Amino acid sequence: MAKSNKQFICQSCGSIYSKWTGKCEQCNEWNTLLEENNDKPSGPLSKSFGQKINFEYLNNENIEYPKLQTNLNEVDRVTGGGFVSGSVTLIGGDPGIGKSTLLLQIVGNLSKLGEDCVYVSGEESLSQIKMRADRLGIKNSSIKFASVTNASDIAVTISSSNKRQIIVVDSIQTMYLPQLDSAPGTVSQVRATTHELIIAAKKTNSVLILIGHVTKDGTIAGPRVLEHMVDTVLYFEGDNNFQFRILRSIKNRFGPTNEIGVFEMLANGLKEISNPSSLFLLDRQKNIPGNAIFAGLEGTRPILVEIQALVTPSTLASPRRTIVGWDISRLSMLCAVLEARCKIHLSNMDIFLNIVGGIKIFEPAADLAVAAAIISSVKNIAVPETSVFFGEIGLSGEVRKVTQPELRIKEAFKLGFDTFTLPIKQKVIDNKNMSFNNITLLQDLVELIGKNSEAI
Repeated sequence: MAKSNKQFICQSCGSIYSKWTGKCEQCNEWNTLLEENNDKPSGPLSKSFGQKINFEYLNNENIEYPKLQTNLNEVDRVTGGGFVSGSVTLIGGDPGIGKSTLLLQIVGNLSKLGEDCVYVSGEESLSQIKMRADRLGIKNSSIKFASVTNASDIAVTISSSNKRQIIVVDSIQTMYLPQLDSAPGTVSQVRATTHELIIAAKKTNSVLILIGHVTKDGTIAGPRVLEHMVDTVLYFEGDNNFQFRILRSIKNRFGPTNEIGVFEMLANGLKEISNPSSLFLLDRQKNIPGNAIFAGLEGTRPILVEIQALVTPSTLASPRRTIVGWDISRLSMLCAVLEARCKIHLSNMDIFLNIVGGIKIFEPAADLAVAAAIISSVKNIAVPETSVFFGEIGLSGEVRKVTQPELRIKEAFKLGFDTFTLPIKQKVIDNKNMSFNNITLLQDLVELIGKNSEAI
């Protein structure tokens, strides 16, 4: 006899409570707790219904891990060379950013390579999918489409196939299991449907790609356990005001993390950008105070972006800190270091910071470039157009080393930059056409910009 217990689960973070409260104490969201049944057997679990496990050795030649290349170089870069058979990939992104378009292009390429591709949509009808397929030029491909939301039907269909398939589910929040007494998109439904689909895909060694909704904070909606269940987590980022889109690897069991692929959204689909640095610097204005070039590293790819800063006197009691593409807490720390260690007063200044192109930077190595842009704006001195900055700044004002400086320098030099301001003892390339400004303290950067701006 089963004993029925009720519990309340937060639909935002998955926290479990024994009684309803208006606010979730874990994620601080209001009215996100929904009641769900938690049926557990009343008697002791003394009987075992399992079976004996057959173990295998890793030197078995029958165990293979081939990777399926999509012929989209940016996708293959992010996934670590392609999709692995039997793997599960979760792709999240803002509404309308182009997730469905990207997945249709991927399965369109794989179907041309002879792969058996299945596209299941729970959000769009077949006529809506056909409109997008016509625009992308893949309406005559061999992709099989279906518009269903019953995860049990999908799992049975996958298991009935005797060969590997490429299965796309759009989206996991619209799927449901009829056995569960809860609405689609709830924590229990998302967790159970994902588990059902993963088991079916791994039995046939198929590639399962799930599209997930995101919350207002930009994280994938549903329980955090969802990201632990899959092999790869990708985020499709971008700003609707820009045509650029970035596919970023957050978790990858088969390749590097924080790798990015850059695309441009066009009328006929997504176009790959093989050299994003030149694209982000395309409209750069030269010899303007407040601009600095940062040589960053996204995964294994070096990338150059322009950082713009505007510092103006504030008439407010609390000066504004407006940031696009960077961490606001990082900017607050950097402003405190500039004021305490370099005597640059910013407490009564409004600061506007922008990472050009709609890209987001998470690397601490951008500290030196941001500081250079702020100092340049405060002193109204333009940084020379061929200068590049990278380095992490500590609370005592020291400039710390960063990883793989040679990749950053080579990428910048290839695009015409020949002067590098970086932490001390980070010069790794001997080239007479390059000049290096190795600095130890942030005060050195202030003096470099203020006293001899042409030498930077």
